[in-house]
Amino acid sequence: MNHILRPLLDECVVVYLDDILIYSRDMKQHVEHLRRIFEILRRERFYVKLSKSEFALEKVHFLGHMVSAQGVHVDPKKIEAVRTWKTSENVKELQQFLGFANYYNKFVPLYAKLAAPLTNLLKKNTPYKWEPKHQEAVEQLKQALTSAPVLILPDPERDYVIEADARDQAVGAVLMQDQGNGLQPIAYLSKKLHGAELNYPIHDKEALAIIIAFKAWRCYLEGRRTTVYTDHCSLKYLKTQPNLSRRQVRWIDFLETHFHYDIVYKPGHKNKADALSRPAHLLLEEYHGVLCAEHFGSNKTLTGIAKHYYWPHLAEDVQKFVTSCDTCQRMKSSKQKKAGLLQPLPVPEQPWQVVSLDFIIGLPPTTSGHDAILVVIDKFSKIGHFIPTHTTERTEEIAQLFVRYIISQHGIPTTLISDRDPKFTSKFWKELMSLLGTKLAMSSAYHPQTDGQTERLNQIVEQLLRAACKDEISKWDLHLPVLEFAYNNATHAATGQTPFFLCYGRHPLTPQKPTASATVQPAHDFIATMHQLWDRTHRRLLDIQQEQKRQADRHRNDHTITVGDQVLLDTRNLDISHLPSKLRPRFCGPFLVEAQITPVTFRLRLPATWKIHNAFHVQLLKPYRDPNAIFFGRQPPPPPPVLVHDEPEYEVESVLAHRRRRNGTVELLNRWKGYDPSEDLPKTDMVT
Repeated sequence: MNHILRPLLDECVVVYLDDILIYSRDMKQHVEHLRRIFEILRRERFYVKLSKSEFALEKVHFLGHMVSAQGVHVDPKKIEAVRTWKTSENVKELQQFLGFANYYNKFVPLYAKLAAPLTNLLKKNTPYKWEPKHQEAVEQLKQALTSAPVLILPDPERDYVIEADARDQAVGAVLMQDQGNGLQPIAYLSKKLHGAELNYPIHDKEALAIIIAFKAWRCYLEGRRTTVYTDHCSLKYLKTQPNLSRRQVRWIDFLETHFHYDIVYKPGHKNKADALSRPAHLLLEEYHGVLCAEHFGSNKTLTGIAKHYYWPHLAEDVQKFVTSCDTCQRMKSSKQKKAGLLQPLPVPEQPWQVVSLDFIIGLPPTTSGHDAILVVIDKFSKIGHFIPTHTTERTEEIAQLFVRYIISQHGIPTTLISDRDPKFTSKFWKELMSLLGTKLAMSSAYHPQTDGQTERLNQIVEQLLRAACKDEISKWDLHLPVLEFAYNNATHAATGQTPFFLCYGRHPLTPQKPTASATVQPAHDFIATMHQLWDRTHRRLLDIQQEQKRQADRHRNDHTITVGDQVLLDTRNLDISHLPSKLRPRFCGPFLVEAQITPVTFRLRLPATWKIHNAFHVQLLKPYRDPNAIFFGRQPPPPPPVLVHDEPEYEVESVLAHRRRRNGTVELLNRWKGYDPSEDLPKTDMVT
């Protein structure tokens, strides 16, 4: 098949045995390619079975890969096969696993290093003894393969970039290209060093990594300009240094004969291939994470390591390691400023456009049966209404109070602000406000500061009640009308006017005030003055709001959380009372950020069993630093169970086996998500 389609190979056809893969840039070109191929097949008397053919596909499965315009990645079916691969019990099964994994090594940046413990088991005269390090290597390979990146297809018209690095036992490289979206990987390469290569000086090992990369990717690099990044500074002068060994001469001759290249120095911590062999995390784990270290902070951990060890950027590595420690992130309280700058609510332009309401509960029952107060406040004039009610009132009865005391006197507001009381989150309340044309604005979960003005007014009302009632505690509801009048007739610090005057345009009559005005102004002057007062009040509220924001932001930091991030959730408001308060974790998670609702409010993907609102203020969130992101191979501790009806439950990653009992029940052997395979239940303890 390769012979008869030779004229079209590398133009529009890839052939493997009797599989023919045709690639084209557009439909018109695709039809032309098909016509030419069918003519060749007809001439050579080959026949294509229609039921086994597919045409005009945007992505296709081919030889264990998924190929599309975006690039090449591992076939999802193969990923599932890797995920469920059983532990190898002998050399033959290990060879099968390594053969499968090696087929996809171009997707894995550190393949040679990850597979080293397993390949060592295949050496001659080496007894087959499965140890924890071998199981760890298998799990790391599985993780690397199941999260393998998409490799872009090389563009022969663009230049290439190689990043290469070497360590004591292995070398590695990555081939990349910028096709308009920054540098993206085309292929990864890694190789264990053998024999005399292990004795090379570090200068030659770094050069060997470059030579191996050029040999492996020669078909791409010949005829194009290639930039090579290395973390070994002296390689910049490889071609100009006066004294060369025979080996170095051969290497330079190979490069100069076939390639156009530049060698550029790039510090190791910025080099993608430099992660090939960095065992520092094992030492850091010993000095920070083991029992004797007690998860101290960066300074104490650094002091302990520096007594015995040193490597470049030691302090920086310790800082990154400690800040990304999973246990520390969950258990330690945050000492940082509150996250999220203050986001003031929009200032309304006139009275009773925006209204907030809340309940004061926990009051002693009165002789009339009242044990709560519905507090309603206008966000513009600051005028308030204190309505006695009952904690047992249904949502429909609260709606009747709202109509009787608010809508009947002030009209329908455009926006209604409240907390997430069940009465305000009910379907009836939402439907009623929707029919009235009123927008509901509710505070995020466990963040009452959203409606701080009403919370502050609640405190004022309670203070006034304590002063007014004294010995008449059972008649506190009789004092509410007088307290409401007194509050509304007092000058408000934010507006400089009384709420009553801003709402009605006049001061109320009081026993100390004359019953007649000294002068009477024309009606149009009154209206003009009223609007001027509203405008001045609006500007004053804006100025005060900006000053409040400036003062509040002095104790806050802007956040960096975006959609798609993993974050931890503060546990102070969660029901984890089964744990002692002093020992319970300070944060739980991590959880995926699904959406940004406001500049400082995010919706999280919570477990389905959590019966809480999933929108949280950024003040309750903390960015999660993946322990494995910087120090590869570092494993976080197993996740805690999820409590469902006060019973711990664990998430199942996969079902390894099952059996049916004589009584008809089915028992399962499970792999628990986030737990080591050694935690799999033995078959004698299968769960139903």
